[in-house]
Amino acid sequence: MDTQELIKNQVTSSPVVLYMKGNPKFPQCGFSNLATQILDACNAQYIAIDVLADQNIREGIKVYANWPTIPQLYINGEFVGGSDIMRAMFESGELQTLLNAAK
Repeated sequence: MDTQELIKNQVTSSPVVLYMKGNPKFPQCGFSNLATQILDACNAQYIAIDVLADQNIREGIKVYANWPTIPQLYINGEFVGGSDIMRAMFESGELQTLLNAAK
């Protein structure tokens, strides 16, 4: 299975998937930390994938979403955005609505 196929399987295997640096208990960058804090504030159940553990995933996810930065959030297989977009959506209430619909 090639990397893009693997990523597609990952983003569609769970309603909410977060690609991040590190893991929710030990984020490896401030943006990934912010993303997990936002999801935790929403009481979201999500799968976190550590891009630092696999260079192919780290580079491949940027191609998959055509988005150059990490973290990346997917809900119901659709790319939502990174931590800045997540923050804006959280503040407006839009993220909570999406997450509630994903359950």
